[in-house]
Amino acid sequence: MAFIAGFVLDLFLGDPHSFPHPVKWMGKLIAVLTRKLLKEKDDGKTKKRNGLILVLLVLFCTILVSALLLIISYQLHPYFGVVMEAVMTYQCLAAKSLYKESMKVYDALHIGVEEGRRAVSMIVGRDTAQLDERGVIKAAVETVAENTSDGVIAPMMYLALGGPVLGMAYKAINTMDSMIGYKNDQFMDFGRYGAKLDDIVNFLPSRISAILMILACGILGKEYSLKNAFRIFKRDRYHHKSPNSAQTESVCAGALEIQLAGPTPYFGKMVEKPFIGDGVRSIELEDIKRANCLMMTTAILWEMVCVGLLAFGL
Repeated sequence: MAFIAGFVLDLFLGDPHSFPHPVKWMGKLIAVLTRKLLKEKDDGKTKKRNGLILVLLVLFCTILVSALLLIISYQLHPYFGVVMEAVMTYQCLAAKSLYKESMKVYDALHIGVEEGRRAVSMIVGRDTAQLDERGVIKAAVETVAENTSDGVIAPMMYLALGGPVLGMAYKAINTMDSMIGYKNDQFMDFGRYGAKLDDIVNFLPSRISAILMILACGILGKEYSLKNAFRIFKRDRYHHKSPNSAQTESVCAGALEIQLAGPTPYFGKMVEKPFIGDGVRSIELEDIKRANCLMMTTAILWEMVCVGLLAFGL
C-alpha cells in the first residue's frame, strides 16, 4: 500500500519547493562534513580516508533516522506507520520533479534561448552560457534520459527491496556523488569512495532502466523506434566515463533517432565525450516532451513489475 501510494503521490505532487525534503537535509550534512574533513593541505591518502569517513557518517545518519521514524510511526499506530512509509517512499522518487523541471526548459525556449539557458542551468552540472538552442535541448533530453534511472527506477528498486530505509540510503549515496563525486582537483581523492559507491548501486538499475525503456518504445508508437533503441543501446551503452550513464542515454538517443553527448563544457573546459546515437535527424524542441513520455512510461512499467513482485512476496 505504501509503495503504491508513494508512487502516486510523486506523480501528482512532485517536489514542492516549500515542502521539507530529506535530500536537502542530506545535502546540508554532506556540506558540513565536507567543510570539516576536506583540507587542501592533506595528501591524497588522507583525503581518501576522510572521504570514506564522510560516506560512512552520512549513511549511518540516514539509515538511523529513517529506521527510527518508521519504528516510532508504527509503534504509534499501524495506519500512521503506513502513511509515514508512503510519504518517505514518495520523497525518494523524482519522476514528476524531473518532468516538471525539464518542461520548464521546454517552456522557456518558447520565449528565447537566454531563458532556455537559464532554465537548463538549474538541472545540469555543465556550462550553459554559450549553448545554442539545440545545445539547451540536448542538455535537457540527456538529463531526463540519465535520471530515468537515477531519479526513478533505481530508488524504486531499492524501495521495493528494503523499504524507505534502503531507499533513503540510495538517495544519500546519489546526493554524495552529485556533491563530491567530481573528478577535479578538489574532489578527485576526497569524493572517490562516494563516486565508486554510486557506480556500484546504479549498476543494475541502469541496465534495468535501459531494458524497460526499450520495451516502452513498443508501447508508445511510431515516434519511438524500438529497433533502433536496441541497436544503439548495444553499440553505445559504454560511451561514457561512468559505466551507467550511457545505458539509458543510448536507448533514448536510439529511440528518438537523435545524437546525444559529444564535446561538453564543464567548469570552463571543453570535455571531449564520444557521441551517442547516429543523429538520423536533428534534435528538436519536441524531443524534450518525447523523452519525458519515455521516462514516465518506463516508470509506470517498473512500478507494475515491483508491485507484482511485492504482491507475490518475491
